[in-house]
Amino acid sequence: MQREELLLQIQEIFRDVLDDEEIVLEPATTADDVEGWDSLTHIQLIVAIEKHFKIKFTSKEILSWKNVGELVDCLASKLA
Repeated sequence: MQREELLLQIQEIFRDVLDDEEIVLEPATTADDVEGWDSLTHIQLIVAIEKHFKIKFTSKEILSWKNVGELVDCLASKLA
């Protein structure tokens, strides 16, 4: 699966979890860029992404991400 396709699917998950159809994710997007993305919703987002793609992230992986692009890179490597 291409990174662009993964980003679009993750964007849909963000829109669903945060209940905001206006969210547009870029690889450089961080929690500071998205209204409502706090520590609690971060966990909800991770769980929703794991369920959607049927994978599990380690705590170390999650803590290493600085932006959405790094999340997508990690996801792509797990799906490869």
